Amino acid sequence: MLELFENFANIDFRQVIMWIIGGILIYLAIKKDMEPTLLLPIGFGAILVNLPLSGAVTQVYEKGEEIGIIDILFNAGIANELFPLLLFVGIGAMIDFGPLLSNPKLMLFGAAAQFGIFFTLSMARLFGFDIIDAASISIIGAADGPTSIFVANYLGSQYLGAIIVAAYSYMALVPIVQPPVIKLITTKKERLIRMPYEPKNVTKLTRILFPIVITMITGIVSPRSVALIGFLMFGNLIRECGVLDSLSDTAQKTLANLVTLFLGITIATKMQADQFLKLDTLLILGLGLVAFVFDTVGGVMFAKFLNLFLKKKINPMIGAAGISAFPMSARVVHKMGLQEDEQNFLLMHSIGVNVSGQIASVIAGGLILNLIG
Repeated sequence: MLELFENFANIDFRQVIMWIIGGILIYLAIKKDMEPTLLLPIGFGAILVNLPLSGAVTQVYEKGEEIGIIDILFNAGIANELFPLLLFVGIGAMIDFGPLLSNPKLMLFGAAAQFGIFFTLSMARLFGFDIIDAASISIIGAADGPTSIFVANYLGSQYLGAIIVAAYSYMALVPIVQPPVIKLITTKKERLIRMPYEPKNVTKLTRILFPIVITMITGIVSPRSVALIGFLMFGNLIRECGVLDSLSDTAQKTLANLVTLFLGITIATKMQADQFLKLDTLLILGLGLVAFVFDTVGGVMFAKFLNLFLKKKINPMIGAAGISAFPMSARVVHKMGLQEDEQNFLLMHSIGVNVSGQIASVIAGGLILNLIG
């Protein structure tokens, strides 16, 4: 009984705050269906690691140190970048690059939509973060959880937990964040531009060569991103080769779901109250929003710039799909197009831009590592 009272006495008000944060993440996952595969385990993990003297994380007792299971998982799966890379195999197996291969110029929009990364890097430096942490925070703008984890962990940022929570939270909030930004910087006339989809036959050979060639080119341009782009493209090669259908299904479903499950709850080791509840965490959340907003602005404004020279105009909204939040951003753009005009189908164009953003975000992460690492 005495031990029970001592445990209650050990409760810190900051831990209670983390319980509330964990509860909010679980609520958003279940009630609002916002990235439930990640927000639910992250939310539960946040509660798990903030219980007084939690055995899930490492504790120091009189008899010595007792290593917590979540810390073991972190060292085995995140500290060595294993979980993010395995997840990329699953993501690569899910992606159909057909719409992009049918219209390769869409790759330009994926590149333009990474503007928020480099803008946020500058902003983070202005707020006093050192170059390592500023670079890690900026990758929130990749709108790609595994890339954010890989880069922030590789660089050794002390804010890994806040960065991961911000990255996945804003990915879940894409349907809320992007529409007002898009409407603010486009006119009604621009949003009504129709872009008929003219599908082109993409040969099987092209689909097979694409992941191989992209990996080689990226490896030459940005060597530090080879692991990221290589695992992503390996997953896609499994999908497209036509002789590994069972492995492709496993990568898309079993592997991706299992790694996501462990990734989500393992991240919580960096959400212990004494590490997480700092003013810097709020700044990181704010800078993450800045990154997402300026990614969107970069993609849309690039499309508007091209329209100055093109006879056949582009609906600038598709530029917003250049962030890596696949396929949420593409769906948001398609839905906005239908709201403006029920016959304006932008899905295939926005999907093409969205998958190009997946590649561009990985390359941007590699460039950050080249510049800072």
